Amino acid sequence: MTTMTSPAVGHTYPVERASATTVTRTRRRRRARAVGVAVAASSLLYLGARALGTDFVLTDPGATEPHPLILPEIAVFALVFGLLGWGSLALLERLTRHARTVWSVLAGTVLVASFIPVFIERATVDTRIMLCLIHVAVAAALLPMLRHRAPTRAR
Repeated sequence: MTTMTSPAVGHTYPVERASATTVTRTRRRRRARAVGVAVAASSLLYLGARALGTDFVLTDPGATEPHPLILPEIAVFALVFGLLGWGSLALLERLTRHARTVWSVLAGTVLVASFIPVFIERATVDTRIMLCLIHVAVAAALLPMLRHRAPTRAR
């Protein structure tokens, strides 16, 4: 604990700085929460769209048999990409001082690239719109929460 003096009043008061362990735990909780929000948001959008009649049926251009997307697929994809985002940010933080910037550009690129299969597959307009909204919801959950700065560490 450090004691600081206020210049205007002359009083001293304790200032606690976060330990490295506290910073790591806080960061992990925040990032796990971001992944959870991404999974929940994509699942809720899927369920809401299904309730309104969206079929979520995709057909590969070269295939004849359609594939209906189900809730576990949506949730698992959101979870996998959330964990990949978390892992890539953690790796970048170890490799460069500009991890947040590099990760943001990488995340934006992945988001844009994720729209390509939506428009390659044969699907109804409402399915395509909802899949795009789900992709944006996952990105919206992950980008701000994974980029949040950690509290300052004690030195």
